[in-house]
Amino acid sequence: MQFLTSNKMADIVPNFFEQLDKKISQIEDKGSMIDLAKGNPDQPTPEFIIESLKKAVDLKTNHGYTPFNGKQNFLDAIARYYQRIYNIEIETKSEILTFNGSVIGISAIPQVILNPGDYVITTDPCYPEYYTAVSLAGGKLYQLPLTRQNHYLPDLSKIPHEIVKQAKILLLNYPNNPTGATATEEFFKQAIEFGKKNKILVVNDFAYAAIAYDQRPVSLLQIEGAKDYAVELNTLSKTYDMAGWRVGYVLGNESVVTALKKYHSHVYSTIFGAIQDAAVAGLDSDQEAVNHIRDTYQKRRDVLVAGLRNLGWDVEEPQGAFFVWIKTPAEYGGQKFAELILKRANVVVAPGIGFGPSGKNYIRLSLTHDEKILKEVIKRFSVLEY
Repeated sequence: MQFLTSNKMADIVPNFFEQLDKKISQIEDKGSMIDLAKGNPDQPTPEFIIESLKKAVDLKTNHGYTPFNGKQNFLDAIARYYQRIYNIEIETKSEILTFNGSVIGISAIPQVILNPGDYVITTDPCYPEYYTAVSLAGGKLYQLPLTRQNHYLPDLSKIPHEIVKQAKILLLNYPNNPTGATATEEFFKQAIEFGKKNKILVVNDFAYAAIAYDQRPVSLLQIEGAKDYAVELNTLSKTYDMAGWRVGYVLGNESVVTALKKYHSHVYSTIFGAIQDAAVAGLDSDQEAVNHIRDTYQKRRDVLVAGLRNLGWDVEEPQGAFFVWIKTPAEYGGQKFAELILKRANVVVAPGIGFGPSGKNYIRLSLTHDEKILKEVIKRFSVLEY
């Protein structure tokens, strides 16, 4: 029997990255194919974190259910980390909630804040899961274009008054996926002031917090008074190459975190205790492993950007995250250019349209391959007319 699904399922678009996986699975010559489409870290998790996990697995206390909000040692480590890195004081009992990956927070925040018809203001382009998260909560999305001219920072003054009146969340993502832009302290001050003036929750998806190349990224919560109007999502996936471990958290405004705790206790489960103990080892470390991960991406960025510029490509140097956002030649859209790259070079890249309408003339390349492979990519791209 074919069961009918709920109306909301009709509004859910297929997962963009799942669609890319399906396209890759249909490629015949996988042996020489290079995948620059996805952002799956390729470096191993630091050995000391793995060793910490091995020891924690043997602890009988980690074989039972863990607290819904997170083990106290993990909560304390997050607070210490934010104090040490960003000089921000966090109250562990009321201002932090841990998740099986920060994408759960992306989905949960609209559920606890929006009523049907409320708006979430975000950027165009943006991380594709924002569309589904807002849709599932019955909300609407209003997007502000990110362009080279505005340094890939949205102009909050351009939001129509009628949208502002119906908005409940301003959702940001810096360092940014897909553009590689970083936010300035001045911009985050504007965002907090916008939230304060209009009683709108400001959210920063800080997934690439440790991946910035010229200076440490600003945390939204570093802005004075931010915790009154904002929360920040963070994850260990990129910072410590722990993507498969599924460890994330949200911190900030107490009322929002309290609502998320209530929702989370019914809808999601907890993180395996041994993984939380290993996460503590990462957060409490001297961060040399993090610096090595960042420096590795920076070297790759420099190789890829320089190589593409030598080919005559118009490429901006990303300041954060591990992606290169490239405008395609005038005669191509991003989708057609991605198809040409796959056909002529056997390299998979992400069409920019998957991140929003403003990305239709862009492609996104990932830096999650070593320099040797990136040099091979440049060599293959030399046959293309840009």
